[in-house]
Amino acid sequence: MPQKHYTPPLSRFNVCALYHEAKQRRIPMTQLANNLVEAGLKESVGWQKAQEAMRLGEGVKEYQTK
Repeated sequence: MPQKHYTPPLSRFNVCALYHEAKQRRIPMTQLANNLVEAGLKESVGWQKAQEAMRLGEGVKEYQTK
């Protein structure tokens, strides 16, 4: 059975802003959202813990969003 992950809903305003910004940059909204989250969290404790969790769960050396 596949593992389920929590997917928090974004506010309607944030989705609207993402839509317009992604359209302006001519990239998919998901790519923009991933880029923004990575830029905001890359040096954080949460990012480090997620990298460790990914290493333990999947045997990867380092997580990359691209």
